[in-house]
Amino acid sequence: MSGEPQASRIGPALYRAWRASARGRITEEIEQRLLLGLLGKVAGRAVLDAGCGDGTFALELARLGATVTGTDADAEMIAAARDAATTAGLTARFEVGKIESLPFPDRSFDAVVAVTVLCLVPDASRAVAEMARVLRPGGVLLVGELGRWSLWAGWRRLKGLFGAELWRHSRFFAPADLRALARAAGLGVERIAGAVYYPPADWAARLIGPWDERLSALGAPGAAFLAMKAVKD
Repeated sequence: MSGEPQASRIGPALYRAWRASARGRITEEIEQRLLLGLLGKVAGRAVLDAGCGDGTFALELARLGATVTGTDADAEMIAAARDAATTAGLTARFEVGKIESLPFPDRSFDAVVAVTVLCLVPDASRAVAEMARVLRPGGVLLVGELGRWSLWAGWRRLKGLFGAELWRHSRFFAPADLRALARAAGLGVERIAGAVYYPPADWAARLIGPWDERLSALGAPGAAFLAMKAVKD
């Protein structure tokens, strides 16, 4: 979620408010399209959504036929994800757990996804190492993160300076940062792509959003959202 939370804690209500806005709806659709395109077919695969929030992306993976497990450190988020699964009539397993110490054995999953989670954890290196640990050989790690060199990042830094605790302590990433995290965990990076090239405003999302996929073909610089696909040997 590339949203604009105002508090230090992101709860289910904040997610709902984000998706109710034009900017949130369009941005999330663009991000999800990029992530699913990189991940490829998931039917029949065991997929972990690490830091799953309220389960929106995890349940989309379940709709596509994946066997999905979601974890989040926030019990309220996990409760919201379970409720969403029940409402949608989808099967997915949701557990409270920290990304830095995942409660699963080695080599448990065919794919692990983590979307705008590393920006919020104190030790991103440990988190990536944990996700690599639970991947099977040949498995895919898919990370979606907040791009460092964008108007969104600049706006969020300003908000942090003026009192928004979440953005004061958040981290923003360049492609080189994500690549280094993956390599340190023993993963091979296949691709890093960008999305969300418009400013953080509803009018900009409506006007420029339809062109975002074409802009992404120019490369990741300037993107508010980065997605990395890495593979475990």
